[in-house]
Amino acid sequence: MSTPTLVWDVQAELGEGPVWDADRACLWFVDIKGRRLHRYTASTNDKASWEAPEQIGFALPAEDGSLICGVRGGLYRFDVDMGDFSLFQPVETDRPQNRLNDGFVAPDGSLWFGSMDDSEEGKTGALYRWFRGELTRHDDGYGVTNGPCLSPDGRTLYHHDTLEKTVLAFDHQDGMLSNRRVFATTEDGYCDGPSMDADGVLHVCLFNGWGVARFAPDGQRLGTIRFPVQTVTKAAFGGADGRDLYCTTAWLGNADRRAAQPTLGGLYHLRVETPGLPQHRIAL
Repeated sequence: MSTPTLVWDVQAELGEGPVWDADRACLWFVDIKGRRLHRYTASTNDKASWEAPEQIGFALPAEDGSLICGVRGGLYRFDVDMGDFSLFQPVETDRPQNRLNDGFVAPDGSLWFGSMDDSEEGKTGALYRWFRGELTRHDDGYGVTNGPCLSPDGRTLYHHDTLEKTVLAFDHQDGMLSNRRVFATTEDGYCDGPSMDADGVLHVCLFNGWGVARFAPDGQRLGTIRFPVQTVTKAAFGGADGRDLYCTTAWLGNADRRAAQPTLGGLYHLRVETPGLPQHRIAL
């Protein structure tokens, strides 16, 4: 495993949602509070950004080449060629205090994502699944949601109750969840975006925890990948062999520490031994 290296000093207030786009050989990620969608291409060091219509929690590739974005108020389609956003699925019109936060694409092409109270005060967040036009709420009562992601065999879904520093696990079968339980806790930081490698090791980013925690399938903590900044928000496996690990960071809540940590909010990269799982595309 290599040392985390800064590849884009993007200064994101709340960098989140990195995702590898194999067809374009690039990484997409967002700055939620900055309302920006970013694209990074390592082979050319090309960097591009677009302004989102509202706070944007994730941007995930769809089968038609577009990105499906979780923007406050609903799901938006981002046309990569035209560079524009269009709403196609309103979400939580009955919870105007909420925004969308993190998402994941399952092997069947379904989109899983969470919501949260933008003020981080009320437990009004929920866990949703969108599949071919049908939106289903699967769990409720979160302060801040993060995730989810699936085990390599698809039988366990992991999802965070971040304010409680708790990683939850559910039994998963055919898009249905059962047996909600505590998988792990993160006392050294708030559990942020999760990602999974091919061996079933869950990588949990630590907001204010200086790194990425690694958990075995039985919940045992295997160690931590240490970072030079304290707010690591989410990791994504990518590259030609799946062993490039890209991590977003944030300066949200730590503006007074930016002098000592000037690269807070930057995009980082490191090489790891075990590849991640393939990035799937949303079925439309």
